[in-house]
Amino acid sequence: MTELDQAHEWFSYEDDDGDTYLFDISFLASNHRCIFGEGCVGVLNDAAPELEQGCCSYGAHFVDKADRKKLEAAAARLGDQHWQFKSVATKRGGPVKKNKAGEWTTRLVDDACILLNRPGFAAGAGCALHTAALECGERPLDWKPEVCWQVPMRLTEAVEESGHRVFTLREWKRRDWGEGGAEFYWWCTEEPDAFVDHRPTYETLRDEIIEMVGEEPYERLVAYLESRRQTVFLAHPAVRGR
Repeated sequence: MTELDQAHEWFSYEDDDGDTYLFDISFLASNHRCIFGEGCVGVLNDAAPELEQGCCSYGAHFVDKADRKKLEAAAARLGDQHWQFKSVATKRGGPVKKNKAGEWTTRLVDDACILLNRPGFAAGAGCALHTAALECGERPLDWKPEVCWQVPMRLTEAVEESGHRVFTLREWKRRDWGEGGAEFYWWCTEEPDAFVDHRPTYETLRDEIIEMVGEEPYERLVAYLESRRQTVFLAHPAVRGR
């Protein structure tokens, strides 16, 4: 694809503190949604929809100690009916470990995250934390590691020499996974199959966006998008010409 083919539309504003917020409108106004268990082929080197692993094949890395402790506390609330590998985790010393690089990650079982329930489990396939949180009437984002609830969005912060900060909320790209991302059979923000919701992403991921940027930036984003209801946004590259 050419640079023009990959172009996105953006909205930015400066808050009272002088910080700039930059939003990827082509993604946030699109109808993208997670299609785990509904045709997602996963992030292995080959298509494997029958495994229903989504992007959980390699486990989760934590952003800090608080992120890790949040998961450990949430995992302690899970019963055998919620978590297929609870007894395995107990035997191995918990759901997380430090890898050879000294990084804390969730453990793997049978080549996927230990917290991922597999097809055939009574509670259904999917993240044990996610399904248990919903059962308890709570938000999955309050139970899961940051990377797990933020994807498919990514927030970056850049600080200029003057101290001016720029926060950018955009789609999560292959490159954000590091070198391994280039080997994925597919990535959902690149595929038209994942742009199938009947509501825009900025509405379906409201709680996640607010958690990432705050109430005021989200309200400014919504106000801008609502003001543009009678105009056409630059469509996301994955669905142009569909």
